[in-house]
Amino acid sequence: MTVNDRTRCERIYLAGFMGSGKSTIGPILANTIGYEFADLDRMIEQAEERAISEIFRVDGEQYFRSLERALIAKLSTQTHLVVSLGGGTLVDPVTFRTIKSTGILVHIKLTPELILRRLQHRSDRPMLMDGKGNRLSEEDLRVRIGELYASREPLYAQADVTIEADERRVGITVDRVVRALSPLLRG
Repeated sequence: MTVNDRTRCERIYLAGFMGSGKSTIGPILANTIGYEFADLDRMIEQAEERAISEIFRVDGEQYFRSLERALIAKLSTQTHLVVSLGGGTLVDPVTFRTIKSTGILVHIKLTPELILRRLQHRSDRPMLMDGKGNRLSEEDLRVRIGELYASREPLYAQADVTIEADERRVGITVDRVVRALSPLLRG
């Protein structure tokens, strides 16, 4: 393992589609491996003093992505940290390069069908709303999830570790992540 690989192991970035469980898995994983935890979306909401849906509605996606980029640049200098990324964080090329060069990228993967079941009644996800901020119909939601999933999958596929999650208990998914990371963290 090179020095750069050892340095990358000091940060674990959890990626995956919205609803994949990153914000739930993250603090448990961090506690298990003795790292701190940071939730990118929550940190942005706290800094902006408003919900992500409002940031998207008022200032747009590009502004939100610039907030993510700046926060990832800051977090990428911290050590012993698990970061839960937003579902679309990887779409920004600068942010993606920072994540890949400064940490281990873990993809929590779900099928589009399971994502739809988890998200169909949520109204706090701006990427799943129409232009007026209204929740999409089930069919429109299925189409939107399919489009977003297809566009983001090539980014998720570049993860260092991919964990297939399902409807099992969170603890089982965390165990899978820990087992996959173990050889990397021992270095």
